[in-house]
Amino acid sequence: MSTPAVRDFSTTTRTPSPSRGRPFIALVAIVGTQLMLLLDATVVNVALPGIGTHLGFSPTGMSWVLNVYTLAFGGLLLLGSRIGDLIGRRRALVWGVGAFTVASVAGGVANDSTTLLIARGLQGAAAALAAPSTLALIATSFSEGTERNRALSVFSAISGAGSAIGLTVGGMLTDWGSWRWVFFVNVPVGIAIVLLAPRYIKETERHPGGRFDIAGALTGTLGMASLVYAFIRVGESHWTDPRALTTFAVAAALLVSFLINETRVERPLVVLRLFLNRNRALAYGIMLLVPAGMFGVFYFSTQYLQTYLHYSPLRTGFAFLPLAGPLFAAARIAPRALARYGAKRVAATGGLLNVGGTVWLATLTASDGYAGGILGPLILIGVGVGFTMMPLNTFILSGVEPKEAGSASGLLQTMQQVGGSLGLSILVTVFGTVSRHSHKEPFIDGATAAFTAAAVFTGLSVALVLALRSPKAPVLRR
Repeated sequence: MSTPAVRDFSTTTRTPSPSRGRPFIALVAIVGTQLMLLLDATVVNVALPGIGTHLGFSPTGMSWVLNVYTLAFGGLLLLGSRIGDLIGRRRALVWGVGAFTVASVAGGVANDSTTLLIARGLQGAAAALAAPSTLALIATSFSEGTERNRALSVFSAISGAGSAIGLTVGGMLTDWGSWRWVFFVNVPVGIAIVLLAPRYIKETERHPGGRFDIAGALTGTLGMASLVYAFIRVGESHWTDPRALTTFAVAAALLVSFLINETRVERPLVVLRLFLNRNRALAYGIMLLVPAGMFGVFYFSTQYLQTYLHYSPLRTGFAFLPLAGPLFAAARIAPRALARYGAKRVAATGGLLNVGGTVWLATLTASDGYAGGILGPLILIGVGVGFTMMPLNTFILSGVEPKEAGSASGLLQTMQQVGGSLGLSILVTVFGTVSRHSHKEPFIDGATAAFTAAAVFTGLSVALVLALRSPKAPVLRR
């Protein structure tokens, strides 16, 4: 689902190298890293029923298997980018992929819920170290012009459909092996990248100096984790639960501390002045809201197919192809549509399709089945997300100073990961609250309420798109 923004790498591309004569292998290693990290945000969705049964997760507690990863990934992403500046982008990618591979092994052999969640958190932290280096290494590994544009086109297309592909891959691995294979599959891929990257990818220039914003990383990540926990706790109990209320208060204190810290440190993780631009602030809000709805669509659609319609993991995975295919196609068409119609119109069209799909899901009944209740919405949502995400890069990067382009791009990815985690926790809360009080179809009633909340998120994203001001001279980002 994530379509990356294109950063300004003028400080590191003075002598582009064709990756030691093997640009194709370099691209495979870079794109392979991006795809592996994106897949892990959704590949476990189809495996969740098996994980929940084997490791004893509650229906709402299973969402932590997704949220721990995305919270660590999004919360530490900007810190990971800063580490890459210091030690070199290739080294950051290799170290991150290596740690990700080890954490994947730990997740695959886990025999209790605590071990699995720790492994997922480590995967997310490792992803935060590796992910910021992917685009930078494309810029330094491929000469400016046709060669680099082709590499970026492949990278953007894979990134655009990566999350949706993960649902299909997860179904295949779970059905042919077990839920553990959604973790073990990362091992050969990770080893190959660790071996290939040092040989075929040139290291970038290092930029030492300044301090890491450790306080910002801790308060921001722990604040969001506390907020997510509080919502999930409410979903399992009630709104007056003392532990939930205490955690809400802790989350508020941590997030306020984070904002205060970011105004005082020399090199903040979040450059707050980026939000002073009206269009950019609105675009960041959209990047938060779209994944907030989408993660819930993935999560509850998977539960519906497997626990209600009794689909096998393999059949469930293939059931999501009508989302992955249109999303991939729309992501490829979006640049041409952007040039012809402008970023605002393309994003608005995609947003309306996204709203249509989630509203349709909110009408799901026990008798609809896959063809009548799931298929049509998945197609609409796939096209909608494919058209929505890429045009927003124009608004986010327009007018950004070169020295802040990296921060603007990294913040975009952070918004997507954090938005997905927070949105899913809210939807799980809605599901748990409604299903507990349902006397007819607890799952259906809870799921349709969650889909309705997802439709609210997507509707708000369209409202923000309509509030954007079209740039006088739109810049096409490919």
